[in-house]
Amino acid sequence: MLPATFKLCAAISYRHLRNMTGLRRQAAVAISQELSKLACRGTGPSTWINQVRRRSSLLSSRLEEKPFSEMEMSYIKQGEEALQKSLSILGDQDGWKTETVVDNGDKVQSKVLPDVGKVFRLEVVVDQPLDAVYSELVDNVEQMGDWNPNVKEVKILQKIGKDTVITHEKAAATAGNIVGPRDFVSVRCSKRRGSTCVLAGMSTKYGAMPEQEGFVRAENGPTCMILRPLPGSPSQTKLIWLLSIDLKGWLPKTIINQVLSQTQVDFANHLRERLARTVAVNC
Repeated sequence: MLPATFKLCAAISYRHLRNMTGLRRQAAVAISQELSKLACRGTGPSTWINQVRRRSSLLSSRLEEKPFSEMEMSYIKQGEEALQKSLSILGDQDGWKTETVVDNGDKVQSKVLPDVGKVFRLEVVVDQPLDAVYSELVDNVEQMGDWNPNVKEVKILQKIGKDTVITHEKAAATAGNIVGPRDFVSVRCSKRRGSTCVLAGMSTKYGAMPEQEGFVRAENGPTCMILRPLPGSPSQTKLIWLLSIDLKGWLPKTIINQVLSQTQVDFANHLRERLARTVAVNC
């Protein structure tokens, strides 16, 4: 016979079922049924204690799960699509034209895609380990306006699971107001696989963030950053940034091309300065 306390646990589990619905109820039902089976089999004390611990842990994890809504699943799918499309673009090595090469080796290339338009690819090496770069670009994304003059503000509007966020970004006007203030609403996803990190995104619709007065609502995507340790030098990070953006408005293509390629070069320099200051403060 099992101790009375074990039977009591099973009885309590059944009483709690009346207050549960959906996935949580299903998980609780499964656990309670297993508890009852154990009670009937008369398993020894040491065995049933371990069984209860394992099933209680499973029940707790199931109860903590929050099923995604249809809209949240839609955002997750958009982020995945942006990631796959970006990797497909970067994987095609043909047709890239050099736009800018800096003395330190930073390089911007571009090409025109039929279904996307003109895209830009930045390749740089940052003298900081991957984790530091990843933390700045993902964990501290809302602080980007503090160190990148081309960005006024980045705000996370919603987090969806571990990998997906909805953001609102305000871009500063360019020098001389050649390109006025723009803003973007984007879905972003981040994936880490071994020593490679991929940060992807694209524009999306978000009802709680309509067009803002004083800003032109521009669109981006698919966009993507790939971070990898530099081969043979794990204290350095190779960063590749695919930029695809529609600034909207009446702007000559020559100006757009110049602004976007320079924006990428400036970003790399500002990122280096930010990371250098962060390391100095932490030392």
